[in-house]
Amino acid sequence: MIRSMTGFGAAPLPAGPLQASLEIRSVNGRHLKLNIRLPGGLEAAEDAIRTLVSGALRRGSVDVVLRTDVTAGSPLALQVDEDRVRAVLEAYRVISEKFGVPGEIDLSLIARTDRVLVERTPRLADLVEVAAVERAVQAAVEQVVRMREAEGGRIAEDFRARLEAIGERLDVVAARAPERLERERERLGAAVAELTANTEFDDDRIAREIALLADRWDLGEELMRARAHLEAFEDLLGAPDDEPVGKRLGFLGQELLREINTIGSKANDATIQHEVVAMKNEVETLREQIENVE
Repeated sequence: MIRSMTGFGAAPLPAGPLQASLEIRSVNGRHLKLNIRLPGGLEAAEDAIRTLVSGALRRGSVDVVLRTDVTAGSPLALQVDEDRVRAVLEAYRVISEKFGVPGEIDLSLIARTDRVLVERTPRLADLVEVAAVERAVQAAVEQVVRMREAEGGRIAEDFRARLEAIGERLDVVAARAPERLERERERLGAAVAELTANTEFDDDRIAREIALLADRWDLGEELMRARAHLEAFEDLLGAPDDEPVGKRLGFLGQELLREINTIGSKANDATIQHEVVAMKNEVETLREQIENVE
């Protein structure tokens, strides 16, 4: 079973008065590339995240983001800026003593002073444990894997349909090739006979040359290799779930296209050329799809 490299997963993360969630997104990538974005203070969780994600995903560009919603949950705490309170008290004392201003400094006066009470956003690192982050990563990455498997199943169905179409067109080419080869032999024989009508030539030499040209036009080896590539492609579609096959599928697609191009260059037949064009279109679509296979 093949897997796509496109997927998304998210898991909630208990964080006291905050609402937090961990999200994982993956898209196509030649190798596994991890981009981890965590709030300050949670750097200790990065190694565990890398281990969990790389153990489940082999290829793709993967973003791991820990998000918080500071507007949700319980009201944020108000904290006293003690340094500012001391500075304000000292300032009021100087005013009272230096300028002879009567009156007492009370709570209402302090409370009216700007920035004495400060809203503090709790640090996520103070509210969650690394173990909780790891559990959220595990849950999110399992969702990513399920999505990649589901998408991989759809891609595999499309692959099989295209492999079947290519195989049917190879059958048409195989059936057409002997007729066209015999026709070419006859044409060459007639051309040589016309050219040598009034001249003595070695008939065996002429026959060998005709056979050599006919051999160059033979498509048997190309057809055999193309079918072998189709079989190998089908085998990889049934590979174990944990085995990434995208790179090998890419190689097979390249080799299959090479054989089809060779068939086209040797065809010298309109019907075969038509089948070659159709097969090349199918292979190009296969190769585009392979770019999204893990």
